[in-house]
Amino acid sequence: MTKSNKKELSLDEREELLQTLKARFGKNRHRHEELEWAKVQAKLEAHTEKLWSLNEMEKTGGEPDVVGYDQEKDEYIFYDCSAESPKGRRSVCFDREALEARKKHKPENNAIDMAAAMGIELLTEGQYRELQKLDDFDKKTSSWVQTPAHIRKLGGAIFCDRRYDTVFMYHNGADSYYGARGFRGSLRV
Repeated sequence: MTKSNKKELSLDEREELLQTLKARFGKNRHRHEELEWAKVQAKLEAHTEKLWSLNEMEKTGGEPDVVGYDQEKDEYIFYDCSAESPKGRRSVCFDREALEARKKHKPENNAIDMAAAMGIELLTEGQYRELQKLDDFDKKTSSWVQTPAHIRKLGGAIFCDRRYDTVFMYHNGADSYYGARGFRGSLRV
């Protein structure tokens, strides 16, 4: 089956992804104890366009998993739950402006554009801290998070990690990039 330019998965790709997500959901019940996989799967099957984004999260090493349910909006919330910042999204600066400002040694991409292309959003600092209550993440890596406009306007961006059994939030120039820094995303379905 040939793929079109649309952001959609083949039937085989959808089935494979659903099996991966189901297995992860079952293996990590502590992240969503009160939720049922059958309801999550029904929602995913009703919104197949979101499967493409989840597949992009998976392909880049994010290991997306359900971390909550918004009753008011009737949406399941997925976050990247890989132990370390997703491998396929590291060595990127914060945004396009930062990328274009670099004179030398430009990274290949930036976190904001990559997330948008995947149809996901960077975690906020608050979301990152909530994620860290579920497991210990980023013990060797770090992840860019959404940055307040006043910080970004001054050239900075923020990132978070876990060290010494504590979640830290730091700052850096938005144009910086490191092999151990990527970004984590969220998706609502």
